[in-house]
Amino acid sequence: MSGEFSDFKPFNESNPIKIAIFGVGLIGGSLALCFKGKPGVEVVGHSVNQSSTEKYVARGVVDWATTSIAEAAKDADFLFLCVPVGRLEEYVDELSRLPLKPGCIITDVGSTKASVVHHADKLALQGAVFIGGHPMAGSERSGVEAASLHLLENAFYVLTPMERTPVEYVEKLERLLKWTRAHVVKTDAVQHDVIVGAISHLPHLIAVALVNQIAGYNEQNELYRRLAAGGFRDITRIASSDPLIWRDILLSNREVVLKLVKDWQAEMDRFAKLLEDEDGEGIEEQFRLSGRFRSQLPERRKGMITSLYECYVDVPDHPGIIGKIATELGQAQINLSNLQIIESREDVPGILRLSFQQSEDLDKATALLKSLQYAVHM
Repeated sequence: MSGEFSDFKPFNESNPIKIAIFGVGLIGGSLALCFKGKPGVEVVGHSVNQSSTEKYVARGVVDWATTSIAEAAKDADFLFLCVPVGRLEEYVDELSRLPLKPGCIITDVGSTKASVVHHADKLALQGAVFIGGHPMAGSERSGVEAASLHLLENAFYVLTPMERTPVEYVEKLERLLKWTRAHVVKTDAVQHDVIVGAISHLPHLIAVALVNQIAGYNEQNELYRRLAAGGFRDITRIASSDPLIWRDILLSNREVVLKLVKDWQAEMDRFAKLLEDEDGEGIEEQFRLSGRFRSQLPERRKGMITSLYECYVDVPDHPGIIGKIATELGQAQINLSNLQIIESREDVPGILRLSFQQSEDLDKATALLKSLQYAVHM
């Protein structure tokens, strides 16, 4: 880390802290990497599978790991529950039966908050304090192999303390999270679920329904699948999200999502009426309204739905041209995550789509390719 965070010390090094992370996957592993190696900090990982604990240590993500919940939680100052949403309450129950360190903080990273916060509120957590948490960042990849020190950087990290949660505990967790370089936002759990339901849960549901609708048409005519490449595949990519994870998320936020679905159906009914009435002005106005609001959305801000950082390059039909472009990017230390040839015919230039994990890589690649006289389009 650089800048103000390179010398950041949220805790007294003479008073070591222990951080236990239950579920060291994409999010849990990324958190571990942010904390591990800091002065006076010990990071322990937990998994029910011995092979997973060995992998965490072998990859250097945690200081040590165990299959015992009690061993991981013993004397821990912070306990991060990074398990699937459907198992959060189970882990909270397990921890409530253990002699936790007085004043320790238990938090989670689930994308729904009301259910787990309410559940924790009903339990006696042996002197511990529960604060709901949701780092709003993700990746197309999963597992500890996809964990990154920079995954949460510049992302929103939502905390959902209860009204009676002591302020000093919330501040303590905020100080720890400065190591992630995320932007901490605080709200109540119910409000979180309503907003995240609208900007993440509903879009995932719509994408799945839309893909399944086209799949149904494709059973009678395979031309649907053939022509659905490009734009359709891009706008529905979240339909490929993990089924088990999204089963738990949608069921956990069921009441919110049901209302959102009804609101969505009303929006579709409004469009249907405009089409029935051949109301061209009304259709134009709907597009104007959506364009106006969308233009106000922050660009290149990490969120729950992983951003795509892509550009398109016109390339002549010369042997080795694609390898040359890839080599130029590699020599410039630009990390290319995907490369796709969209079109290549004798009568037109080829079109190359380049994808990157970081906006910085996209910016560098665009500048480099333009300097090499390639036509680059966003």
